[in-house]
Amino acid sequence: MVATLTDAKRSAIAEKLADMRAIQNLIIANEQQFINDCKNNEIFGRLEDMLEDDQNNLDVLETTITQYGIQSEPKEKVQKMIEQAEQMMKSSELSLYEKMAQHELLKHGQVMSGLVVHKAAQIAGADVEEALSPLNSVNFENRAHQERLKGMLEYLGTQELTGEEPEQGIWGRVQDAVAAMTGAIGSAVTQTSDKSDMDIMDVIFMDHQKVKTLIGEIKGTNNPQRIQEFFGQLYKDVIVHAKAEEEAVYPQIRSFYGDADTQELYDEQDQLETILNEMKNLGPTSSEFKSKLKQVKDMIGDHTRQEESTMFASMRKNFSSEQREQMATQFKEAKQKLQSQM
Repeated sequence: MVATLTDAKRSAIAEKLADMRAIQNLIIANEQQFINDCKNNEIFGRLEDMLEDDQNNLDVLETTITQYGIQSEPKEKVQKMIEQAEQMMKSSELSLYEKMAQHELLKHGQVMSGLVVHKAAQIAGADVEEALSPLNSVNFENRAHQERLKGMLEYLGTQELTGEEPEQGIWGRVQDAVAAMTGAIGSAVTQTSDKSDMDIMDVIFMDHQKVKTLIGEIKGTNNPQRIQEFFGQLYKDVIVHAKAEEEAVYPQIRSFYGDADTQELYDEQDQLETILNEMKNLGPTSSEFKSKLKQVKDMIGDHTRQEESTMFASMRKNFSSEQREQMATQFKEAKQKLQSQM
């Protein structure tokens, strides 16, 4: 019997993502405090830019966790570390230089966590790698921030030791380092102009790609355990995606997309759920399971083509970009709630 379960590897990745989200919130709080404490206009401007990036990156992390499909809590030791860091940052005993030096270590930790999660995704499955792909932009930003922080630390440290400002050439060297990094990393990472402003079509499309990847993984293995794991995630992702669309998307498009076409989307998802429930009771290597998997693949293909063509076109025509972004937020919130319930 095929069970809707999550293996230990996927749960471990979910916990690591929760750790990253908690630390990202700490990073944002630190930078807000640095801006309040900073007296140097040049550093002030760079901190403001960094804070804006990090607020966007938190949104990307939230989207990635929702796309991944498993909600988790940060490890207890991470929560304790964050509490200790918060107390340290509020302390009047540390200088701005000393606080920012600790902040740079947090950034380094986020970079390593992002890289480790990316490598783990390659092992856990192609669907996981697909779901976590937005993290590439977060990793890139964090590595660039490390270089900026090194420049700020060099500036603050020199000023603290000598009472005088260092040579302005420091900023030039930092910018050169960031430019070099952009060439090295940017060529290997697909960037979008603003990941924080993903609209509903972006998020739905990402879900579609993940589901198609999962089906490919199931078809590509004869290992019953792996089929169970992949099908368990496929089942959960399709059900959550469908119910979130029915809650946050379809009611809002019916007036201009039409009763008949909107109802067709509802009906297709009902049929998919029925077949997926039937598959739960079949042997993962049975011919009937494989036959129904092909049926699911065909139905999902038809359903996603309709959404990505006519439905998306109608949404572009009838919703502003702000409305589509708001709908994306509502859709992700519905998914998060459903994922927690499941």
